[in-house]
Amino acid sequence: MKNLFLPLCLLTALFLTACSTKNSVQQKPNIIYILADDLGYGDISAFNEQGKIKTPNIDKLATDGMRFTDAHTSSAVCTPTRYGILTGRYNWRSTLKSGVLTGKSKALIPSSRKTVAKMLQENNYTTAFIGKWHLGWDWAIKAGKENRGEGWSPEDFDNIDWSKPVKNGPQELGFDYSYGHSGSLDMAPYVYVENGMPTKIPDSSTVNTGKYSWWREGPTSADFIHEDVTPNIFRKSFQYIKEMSEQEKPFFLYLALPSPHTPILPTEEWQGKSGLNPYGDFVMMIDDYVGQMQEIIKEAGIEENTIVIFTSDNGCAPSAKIDELTEKGHYPSYIYRGHKADIFEGGHRVPFIVKWPGKIAPGSTSDQTICTTDLMATCAELVGYQLADNEGEDSYSMLPLLHGMNQPIREATVHHSINGSFAIRKGSWKLNLCPGSGGWSYPRPENKEVIDTLPKYQLYNLGTDPGETNNLFTTNQEKAKELKTLLEKYIVEGRSTPGVPQQNDNIDFEWKQTDFINE
Repeated sequence: MKNLFLPLCLLTALFLTACSTKNSVQQKPNIIYILADDLGYGDISAFNEQGKIKTPNIDKLATDGMRFTDAHTSSAVCTPTRYGILTGRYNWRSTLKSGVLTGKSKALIPSSRKTVAKMLQENNYTTAFIGKWHLGWDWAIKAGKENRGEGWSPEDFDNIDWSKPVKNGPQELGFDYSYGHSGSLDMAPYVYVENGMPTKIPDSSTVNTGKYSWWREGPTSADFIHEDVTPNIFRKSFQYIKEMSEQEKPFFLYLALPSPHTPILPTEEWQGKSGLNPYGDFVMMIDDYVGQMQEIIKEAGIEENTIVIFTSDNGCAPSAKIDELTEKGHYPSYIYRGHKADIFEGGHRVPFIVKWPGKIAPGSTSDQTICTTDLMATCAELVGYQLADNEGEDSYSMLPLLHGMNQPIREATVHHSINGSFAIRKGSWKLNLCPGSGGWSYPRPENKEVIDTLPKYQLYNLGTDPGETNNLFTTNQEKAKELKTLLEKYIVEGRSTPGVPQQNDNIDFEWKQTDFINE
């Protein structure tokens, strides 16, 4: 019996050690970051009590977690916001000072810059990107062919060698697995790229000119069906979650949806469901998939140790036919002025929900200001990583807020419009460094006849004027000067967080949007 007892004790000890090791690895939570595309603050009923789009599954996330009512993207358009999410750095510090990239653009983020994926990867996480990239990568170019065209015309893609891998994409920035497409779903090329390789060589050219369903003409692969892209992206993410639930290491999934951005393509079962228009139907379809994902997480047995974040990359776009929605009583920007592309709140104030069972009080709300750049510092604190001076320069950890603190974590927050106009927000005060929208709503920058009659800047007290209707710039010069001085400091010092000043990326052109500095 003694001889038998010792091996049994040894086996028991080894088993307990293995269990302890697995638990120590898995005590760090899985992180799933769901980024919707062009979804307005008021499109989620948990954020808009008068909303006409039913979103019960996303609402359930809010019921189970924390709802942030003052969350902002770092930009009012796609590419720059994505840059900020992954780097924790304001997009305008890069070489992209306005606008967005195309499906052919070269990589915006150099492999030398630490991303949230790379940081988590180095801290024992398995990482994945699935969906819309829109940060540029370097397509292979055919031998002897110049790299012509920016990607707005079909012929711009004639020189791409689809049989070779792309470079400087998700893998080089810290993603172990990647699957998605290069630009927005209305931007060619329409080609899936998995782990750096196109899944199929495009064999046709497609275009759609529908009122809601339009996409630009360009090369299309046989496995790229526009109507099935959003369902496919979700299917891929479901598969990934199931696979990762069987592994010991925690995982980070960056799920960047291409929807409800154009083309607006609700599947047949969802068409007409909202009673509004196809955009409303599309949002309802996305909500249903989010519900399916929650079931997948639960069935995989990882719900208690998984953080789920849901947000959008900017406000609702005019392509949703906002006028049709408002006529039926639905306001995509809720009580806020403007929409996608604008410096006004409707351009960058977005729904933001975090669910973390056992850590976040269910049904809680935070009214503190946060920014999508804050993911980097939040994840760093989560895993015990100390950000270097040249990492996450504009990122503040949200962990104190998630644990119930009701104090500001940010000194101030910088906003940015499609034409590169700036705004800075501190407390309830917001200074817009442009006379109009800086984007697509009235008054547009090119509407000189109106713009020339307006004060050059706009100052609003959002505490009493959330709709930005009463410009106090001419009557409160002192507050405007205070905010402008702080913004100038943030720009010049290369960071908005405490630390050693850094350099913004080098450029070989005039940065006209910063002419206000030292004026």
